[in-house]
Amino acid sequence: MARTLTDDDVGKKVIDAEEKELGIVAKVEHERAAVDPNPSVAEHVMAKIGWEGEDEEDYTVTEEMIDRFDEGNDEIILRGNL
Repeated sequence: MARTLTDDDVGKKVIDAEEKELGIVAKVEHERAAVDPNPSVAEHVMAKIGWEGEDEEDYTVTEEMIDRFDEGNDEIILRGNL
């Protein structure tokens, strides 16, 4: 991993090693991302403008779980051996 999680990652897709979409980043705090596993279209838009927040169905992704950032596709790809 070449960089750390930032607020700029909010709204990006989280992808597993098999290229399955797991959700979107709803919030970044303390080097952890809260990932919404079932985002609606409205939540996608709200995340992109910084209005989406963490809720009870979100799960946590830490920087240690990240394989790489695909800036061109706005994706965060997780490692395969979690």
